[in-house]
Amino acid sequence: MIDWLKRNPREVPVIEIDGHVLPIVIRRLSNARRMTMRVAPDGSEVRLSLPRWGRTAEALAFARSRRDWLAEQIAAMPKAQVPEAGGVIRYRGETLRIDHTLQGRRKPELANGAIRIGGPVESLQARLKRWLEAEARALLADDLTFYCARAGRAAPKLALSNARRRWGSCGPDGAIRINWRLVMAPDFVRRSVVAHEVAHLVHFDHSPRFHSLLGELFEGNLDQANAWLKREGRGLYSSFG
Repeated sequence: MIDWLKRNPREVPVIEIDGHVLPIVIRRLSNARRMTMRVAPDGSEVRLSLPRWGRTAEALAFARSRRDWLAEQIAAMPKAQVPEAGGVIRYRGETLRIDHTLQGRRKPELANGAIRIGGPVESLQARLKRWLEAEARALLADDLTFYCARAGRAAPKLALSNARRRWGSCGPDGAIRINWRLVMAPDFVRRSVVAHEVAHLVHFDHSPRFHSLLGELFEGNLDQANAWLKREGRGLYSSFG
């Protein structure tokens, strides 16, 4: 086991959980009042958030003391489900059957609770992913235009993200990136993330003014959307790696 207290400060700290070595990512937040820990949605890393004054050594010791809890979190994660003929795929909150025939059209198409797709089975997963990403781009672009109009802002260029740490982001230059996997979530969940990032175009913080504007922009229930992501978000990483 690695001696964290004597490690090279340039090395990324790690922790071993049931034979798997995971990096520990530490973030210091100006608004944090206590230490929090969670596992990345895809189980690839352990994330610790600390107040600005938090000590790295204490954070790492805390992670090691909660190894059993981390193991439980990882064990509870959805198992990888590689899309395959006869299997299922998630799309806009629904579970669709993958209806594959070798002679069918290679481009996926929706039909009666299923997604029909033809062509070589070897490229099935890649083509389904490309289709989902294209659907995500179209839906997210519409969402972005809608909420920017409500906020009185010009819609910036949209970029799709495959981020492991966040569902969306708004850069200081106004660039907005949204995780394409949200196309698999219910519409109201995806739209809540877009509304959140658009609100940052006006208030680049999480101040009361930001939350007030977000409440005005988003037509749904933010608490329900956030609860869905907290409960189901990890499952969006169970397909496509």
